[in-house]
Amino acid sequence: MMKKTFSSLLLAFVLMLGISPVFAAGSTQTVKDLQDAFTGESTAHAKYAAFAKKAKEEGYPKIALLFEAASRAEKVHAGNHQAALKQLGAEVPNVNPEFDVKGTRENLKNAIEGESYEVATMYPNFLKDASNEKVNIALMSFNYAFQTEKKHKEMYENALASLDNNQVKSMPSLYQVCLVCGNTYAGEGPARCGICMTPNERFVTLKL
Repeated sequence: MMKKTFSSLLLAFVLMLGISPVFAAGSTQTVKDLQDAFTGESTAHAKYAAFAKKAKEEGYPKIALLFEAASRAEKVHAGNHQAALKQLGAEVPNVNPEFDVKGTRENLKNAIEGESYEVATMYPNFLKDASNEKVNIALMSFNYAFQTEKKHKEMYENALASLDNNQVKSMPSLYQVCLVCGNTYAGEGPARCGICMTPNERFVTLKL
């Protein structure tokens, strides 16, 4: 049910903006990028959920909440990439997430490393490919994820600093996630999403 919601939301925004989905004719680099991004975001969704569970076990509920919010956002990104693949008539990969769960400090470092790669390398390259091949629906899905991952990277860096400085209790106790693009807010978000302009009423709220 949730996957259908993601698909319909993404397509609705594409149509609302007057963008016609470009359907894949054979194998394109953008389709491969979408498949890789879907695999990566699906894995991140599961990994961050596991990291949240570990943080709770170690007595860090506010770090757990951050991981939960990011996990929810990655699920949105995976759903959007899946919707784009389906609109392009391409195969959606089967994903069996593989990752290690360590201590919370190590898990935060792992998350920072992953987000840094997506922000510095993966999504910029994917956006370039989609732009060159004029695959507009992929361009939108990649941009939603790219803009969000930049925020996640900063949130994880701040969380690690809070942990190292014994200031975890000062971390946010509420997050909001846009269910259209995955944009993540520490605290109450604005009336409309800063990335896709979705009304706040469509955000999901996670709090302690």
